[in-house]
Amino acid sequence: MLLASLLFAIMTLTAKQLSTRFNAVELVFFRNLVGATFILISLQRRPMQQPGGKPFLLIFRGVVGTASLYMLFYSVRTLTLGTASAYQYTYPIFLSILSFLFFGEKLNRREWAAIGLGFVGILFIFRPDVTMPLRWHLIGLSCALLTAISYLSIRGLNRYYDTRAIVLSFMLSGLILPAISMILGEYWPEAESLWLGRFVWPQGWEWLVLLGMGVAALAAQLAMTRSLGMDKAGRVSAVGYSNIVFSLLLGLLLGDALPSLPVLLGITLVISSGVLIAWRKRTSATAK
Repeated sequence: MLLASLLFAIMTLTAKQLSTRFNAVELVFFRNLVGATFILISLQRRPMQQPGGKPFLLIFRGVVGTASLYMLFYSVRTLTLGTASAYQYTYPIFLSILSFLFFGEKLNRREWAAIGLGFVGILFIFRPDVTMPLRWHLIGLSCALLTAISYLSIRGLNRYYDTRAIVLSFMLSGLILPAISMILGEYWPEAESLWLGRFVWPQGWEWLVLLGMGVAALAAQLAMTRSLGMDKAGRVSAVGYSNIVFSLLLGLLLGDALPSLPVLLGITLVISSGVLIAWRKRTSATAK
């Protein structure tokens, strides 16, 4: 999950740079085009061995995951990267609640406190701007909710499908739906909306940047899917808070200013959250 967080941070930063020329729909398309190509090549070399039996859940995971990606890239394009990330990383709260309601997962007080601590740390780092339009707030929070639902569905699919099949369902949905959106965007008056957009041909170096974004997204997706099948969703997802730290470090490399005292406090809280989760898991394993 740490590796997935780093790669997702790279993907998001790349999408932010590309968003000056490409709309969210097209970014979703290219993000999945690269990944789907690699997955299909992998399947030719090593066919999947899986029992299957949950096709509708597999399709549901793909559609919901794609919808959350629409919202993420739209937020990255319209808001600051920090604000968009702050909203996205409220998803562990939704994930823990949904896991409790639908899977009966029990998180003890220490784990709930660690998840809450990480969320408070995010608020210290990014301090979302309440002066932004309400619609942007709703899109950001909806992205987090759909992300939680998408990740939760992975828990029900890991026993039936190869990891590549789960990722491929997301990738194919992330190609088909954006293609439809861009076709409609050529004729619909409100083409530059959340769900619609016109296709813009990449030029020169943009092809390489889009390729890099797709490769980072694919590797992150594989690592995240694998991690969610190894432990409680609430515990694993809490480690995803490390994405914030990675984003800050990458931002420094790109020329961002040094973090202020509140930001440093937020980083400390996020790291503390991850340490508490990891320490609890290690203690439980030792007891067994």
